Amino acid sequence: MDLIKTLQTRYTTKSYDAKRRIPDDIAHQLFEALRLSPSSVNSQPWHFIVADDAAGKARVAKATSERFDFNTNKILNASHVVVLCSRSSLPASYLETVLEQEQADGRYADKAAREAVAGGRAFFVGVHEKAGDVQTWAMKQTYIAQGFLLLSAGLLGVDATPVEGFDAEIVDKEFGLAEKGLTATVIVALGYHAEADFNAKLPKSRLPYGSVFSKA
Repeated sequence: MDLIKTLQTRYTTKSYDAKRRIPDDIAHQLFEALRLSPSSVNSQPWHFIVADDAAGKARVAKATSERFDFNTNKILNASHVVVLCSRSSLPASYLETVLEQEQADGRYADKAAREAVAGGRAFFVGVHEKAGDVQTWAMKQTYIAQGFLLLSAGLLGVDATPVEGFDAEIVDKEFGLAEKGLTATVIVALGYHAEADFNAKLPKSRLPYGSVFSKA
C-alpha cells in the first residue's frame, strides 16, 4: 500500500460504470472505516444509511432533483451510496449507550474509570449545548468519518464522490430522520468510474507545500 501514490491518484469521480459493483468484502471494509472513524470524546454522533440497490439509490436521488440534477446520475449509477447523517442532539440516553458499549468492549478497569470518562464527555457536550452548536459539532465529526471513507476507498481501489449538492430536507423527510434526531449532512457515492469520466484523465492540482504550511 503506497499512501502517497493513493493520495496523488484518487480523485472525485464524475461518472460511474453502472455495470460494476463493489465486492461485498470490499464494501464491508469501507463501512468498517466509517464505523471505526474517530470523533471528539468518542461521541460517534452519526448514523450511516447505505443504498446498495436501485430502489435505495432512487430514494436518495430524489434529493438531487431540479437544481442539483447534475448529481443524479452519480448516485443512480454508483455501486453503493452512503448518506452520512449527524445527530442534532446528544441526549443522556445516547451518551449512556456509548458508555455501555465502551464498558462491553473492556475500556474501563473499574467504576471510577467509567465515571471519569462519562463526566469528561458530559462536560464537552455541555459546553456545546450552552453554545447552541451541538449539531454543528456533530457535523464536524461526521466530516472526519467522510475523510476516513474517502481515503479507505482510495487505498482499496474504489472510486468515490463526496456530494454536498443535494436537498437535505428531502433526504430527511424520505428517511424520517428528524424523528430519529438526525439530519443528512453529506452523501458519498462509491463504485468504479466509467471510461467517459473526464476527471479521471485530468492531473491533480493542489497548492504547493509552501502555500499551505508554515513553521511554528
